[in-house]
Amino acid sequence: MSKKLALILADHHQVVRDSLANLLETQPDMQVVAVAGAGSQVLELVQRHRPDVLVLELDLPEATGLEVLRTLGQAGLSLPTLILTASDNEVDYVQAVRLGASGLVLKRDSPEKLFQAIRSVAAGQLAFSNEIAQQVVSWMAGERTRPPVRGLQRLSERERAVAVLVTRGLRNREIGAQLNISENTVKRHLQSIFSKTGAHDRVELAAMTAQQTAEAA
Repeated sequence: MSKKLALILADHHQVVRDSLANLLETQPDMQVVAVAGAGSQVLELVQRHRPDVLVLELDLPEATGLEVLRTLGQAGLSLPTLILTASDNEVDYVQAVRLGASGLVLKRDSPEKLFQAIRSVAAGQLAFSNEIAQQVVSWMAGERTRPPVRGLQRLSERERAVAVLVTRGLRNREIGAQLNISENTVKRHLQSIFSKTGAHDRVELAAMTAQQTAEAA
């Protein structure tokens, strides 16, 4: 038998993590060599095990999946990474692609789709569904035709904090918990942010914030 694909699985729910590991181990060509319950654990595990594929959830504590992708890139650790998510947020998809994800599978998809996506990214191919790929491509194509936004200079300190958390892929409820404010207050801040910056949606806001943060670095 040929060498099994070595996998690292990162998911914040232990029951889901253990169940997924057992599911992946049913495949004769796959072996889960390590699991992580927090984003802060992933870099060390990747360095130690050098897996063929990283199966990465976005909603991780301590460091989100997007932050993990950024950290791996900064460390020069390029490896096929498959995002496994329950998110329907286009911001997440676009940011994951920009940060080097090789594919994306939704948690509601079939196990067969997950198995095939892992094999595809391990072989150096991309593994995005037609629907998700079209969303990402359409947004990136539209990026070149959108009118310029007005930047973050007009935002209050709290509004800037909200904008940064949007860039990290957090939802309104999660932003509220981070900043100790209500979800309705987050929504009001977002309305003000969109008005001041000219961003039309969370995707534009995330891209603009990431770009201006990078330029200021």
